[in-house]
Amino acid sequence: MKKIWAVPTANTYYTATWLACVVQYNETISEEVMEINDTCGCQILHEEAVNTAKLKMATPDQLQSLSEMFKQLGDPTRMKILFALLHAELCVCDISALLGMTSSAISHQLKQLRHTRIVKTRREGKVIFYSLDDEHIRTIISTSFYHICNKC
Repeated sequence: MKKIWAVPTANTYYTATWLACVVQYNETISEEVMEINDTCGCQILHEEAVNTAKLKMATPDQLQSLSEMFKQLGDPTRMKILFALLHAELCVCDISALLGMTSSAISHQLKQLRHTRIVKTRREGKVIFYSLDDEHIRTIISTSFYHICNKC
């Protein structure tokens, strides 16, 4: 196995928001592709494109983490919380008042968002403030919102 740095190319959507990741691949990519090819009975028309995609494929652990993150983003209540945090750093009581939900329900949702590193906390005395974890999360939410607004 050989290690390489897989860096998105200039034509990758939001290249600036991606970090380089180490991808391990087998040097016999063409042989692997042919094995896959034999299992489905179809013929590869663009072998170079397939090889490039294979080289840049995320690891199973990375794909699992990405899926978990999108599961968290898929809940409307959590999305309301994130949309509020997109505009301001807030405590549980502020979010509860804003969304008309109990503090307990908000805390439960925030725990899940913290677990997947979508939100972070900052303590000021007895009050814990929540905000989006980083600029990547801000970009995902704002870009997704812009995308759906242009579809309407």
